[in-house]
Amino acid sequence: MIKVFLIFMLFQFNVLTARQIILVVGDDFNSSKAKLFCYDGSKYPFSGIEVNLGRNGLGWDLDDKHFIHQADEPIKHEGDGKSPAGIFELTKSFGYEDSSFLLPYIKNTANKICVDDVNSTFYNQIIDMPTIKPKSFEFMKRDDEQYAIGAVINYNPKGLKGRGSCIFLHVQKELSHPTSGCTSMSYNDLQIILKWLDPAQKPILVQIPKKYLNDVRKLFPQIRIE
Repeated sequence: MIKVFLIFMLFQFNVLTARQIILVVGDDFNSSKAKLFCYDGSKYPFSGIEVNLGRNGLGWDLDDKHFIHQADEPIKHEGDGKSPAGIFELTKSFGYEDSSFLLPYIKNTANKICVDDVNSTFYNQIIDMPTIKPKSFEFMKRDDEQYAIGAVINYNPKGLKGRGSCIFLHVQKELSHPTSGCTSMSYNDLQIILKWLDPAQKPILVQIPKKYLNDVRKLFPQIRIE
């Protein structure tokens, strides 16, 4: 009983004390489109923003303990083209230029990479290019604007092999263009959100198919969308 209680207390600290919530709701697990809503206490600073999910929809975070998953629902893994479903901390921001965002900021230089090589000790980490290059990685400073600004979704923080990597909120490639597993939106919408996010408010991302919306409301009564 003591162990269960401690786990519940940890859950409370990490999730239920969040005072900034980004809710992303897709129609179902196959949807590559979703709507984003932001909550700040009982206030609703932004609502109904159109966003893009992975080209193959959503897949559960295998470590998710907040929702009761059905046996036939997909699980997120490396290279599946799915965005993760579950509840995640938003830990860092990033971009090409200097920034005044409140989240700890990573400046994307030409040497900055995110590692998606499942056999690398740097798997699912943003690092400076090491002497021995990983077999698979992506540059954080790109020729387009997709990583001009963004936030790190704290998915697979332990870097467990093959579970998925380099999951961000970032600028959309173009209108309605799906991602490889991130959540994307217009530059202007993302900039507004990044200026709002405050680590002192313990911001989280809740990303789900619509069928789980009632479960989200039980966790977070301030969420009031149909």
